[in-house]
Amino acid sequence: MDPEHPVIGPTEDTAGFFQPRGQVFVTMLWVIAIAWAVCRGLWILIAAAFGSRPGADDIATIAESLILVPTVTASVIILVAWNRLGWLHSSMHGLEFAATGRRGVAIPWSGVAAVALRHRGVFTELVVTPTGPGAVTELPGPGRQPRRRGDSYLVDIGLMSPGPRTLLAELHRRMPSKV
Repeated sequence: MDPEHPVIGPTEDTAGFFQPRGQVFVTMLWVIAIAWAVCRGLWILIAAAFGSRPGADDIATIAESLILVPTVTASVIILVAWNRLGWLHSSMHGLEFAATGRRGVAIPWSGVAAVALRHRGVFTELVVTPTGPGAVTELPGPGRQPRRRGDSYLVDIGLMSPGPRTLLAELHRRMPSKV
């Protein structure tokens, strides 16, 4: 288990889910690369509309920026978020989780009203709805407030290992009537 986020209770009954740094980096890299390529393409089209044609040196600069900007940007982001990637622990005592860059939350199983998945692929989120505000304990530590939407808490699980299907199966095992 993760020594930075110790689990309360026996660890042999705990299922841990985490976001692998390499997978997060590669996903950020391709998303940033696509966005940057679109922006550069629009910039070239706008410049061409005003009569500026790219020369050989411009083509080299553009190719260079298409490689370097996404790589440097993704690297800086992963270094900033190095120890703050999302995680989730499911044990006999309840559910403990934190979204990327946020403080953790602990909810006993009796305090969980419902859980659901929203979105798909790498953007999949787990929505945990507690029975009431008294059922939730915010864990100490660095980060911003836990991620919320209304009364529910959100955790980005699309890149967690094992994946969202395994997480949903674990939650169904723990509380079959609420998943």
